Amino acid sequence: MRHIAVIGSGPAGYYSAEALQKLYGDEVRIDVIDRMPVPYGLIRFGVAPDHQSIKAVQKRYEKVALSDNVRFCGNVLVGRDVSIPELLSLYDAVILATGAPADAPLEIPGGDLPGVIGSAGFVGWYNGHPEFAGLAPPLHVETAVVVGNGNVALDVARILSKTPAEFVGSDIVAHAFETLGNASIRTIHILGRRGPHQIAMTPKELGELGHLEAAAPQVDLEDFPPEMDDALLEPGQRKSVTHLREFASLPRDKPKTVIFDFFARPVRVEGDGRVERIVVEKTRLDERGAAVGTGETYEIPCGLIVTCIGYKTPPIEGVPYEKDRGRFANHEGVVGGGLYAVGWARRGPSGTIGTNRPDGYEVAEKIQADLASVTGRKEGRAGLDKLLAARNVDLVTFRDWQKIEAAEAARAREGSPREKFVAIEDMLGARNG
Repeated sequence: MRHIAVIGSGPAGYYSAEALQKLYGDEVRIDVIDRMPVPYGLIRFGVAPDHQSIKAVQKRYEKVALSDNVRFCGNVLVGRDVSIPELLSLYDAVILATGAPADAPLEIPGGDLPGVIGSAGFVGWYNGHPEFAGLAPPLHVETAVVVGNGNVALDVARILSKTPAEFVGSDIVAHAFETLGNASIRTIHILGRRGPHQIAMTPKELGELGHLEAAAPQVDLEDFPPEMDDALLEPGQRKSVTHLREFASLPRDKPKTVIFDFFARPVRVEGDGRVERIVVEKTRLDERGAAVGTGETYEIPCGLIVTCIGYKTPPIEGVPYEKDRGRFANHEGVVGGGLYAVGWARRGPSGTIGTNRPDGYEVAEKIQADLASVTGRKEGRAGLDKLLAARNVDLVTFRDWQKIEAAEAARAREGSPREKFVAIEDMLGARNG
């Protein structure tokens, strides 16, 4: 029997567990360890609340989690409740699937002023992450700026733009739903250092902006290359650019506007004790396709800046770390000494939810090959249970999670699938009763 620990219960973690099940069958015991009392990581705390179809993938993870040889170990923080060396002494292999939940900083003057919020914090706020439930973003202002040209930037702009009626069917948490409903924001700028052909926005998410009840997207066609150049793009990218071009002809008769500022690089944030404006430098593309400054700047008065410029994996003591890339040091998923990495913890913040599946399967095969000649047996979950009990750690199982999930469904407002608990003590309380 092989005993394997997976740290992180998001897509990368459960795809890895699924792969190990298929390789080993009944000859493996897998413990999926998460610092939260609730599973699914990115699915629960990162995917936009109005994208319930994407969240449906958790049903696949639930099937894995309910298997006899997989156990969810929630409310266990690696590095505090148990160390990496301790896990390696108990398990034949340990997989790091912690994702990349920390924001890359906006490293410009004024980037730390109140009113500058990273997307991990802002998304966590409207998704009910316990660490960000008390964030209180300044939504009483008229103008917000979103820095970034990926899908997270689109999510943030869309959530800021929607009416309360457009959140029907979503699981946006009550505090965000109420605060957004009373927001004063009327203009949202989306800043991108490069041009329309270089965006990292997918067609579905981009297309949604053209169908908002109270907000209209706006682009300047002078930012675009000749339309014939669109034929050089990959099909998905070409469709995204087509959406952008169509935005130019939409009527501007709605109370809110989402403005795409292409070739725009933030250079500093200004304000007296809080954000009051952002100074942006116009850019151009050099021969390598990189954005370079032109020296020409302009100001955007604003009271909120949300940075969507990337994420990083927080380091864990005892694991080699690549600070410049924001991920664990590894070679094709192998960290060394029985330790492996998958998903964003392995690659850095790139790819979609589905990208994690082949990642998990590849690492599972490497684990099987590495253990083929290893004799002797580790203690596995029995050893973990003894260690956690001795430290009075309140472990949450998947059955416990199902009680929490049922309680969230029971307290949902009309039209919503759930009302998430946003405090860990409330989650634990729902499990008990």
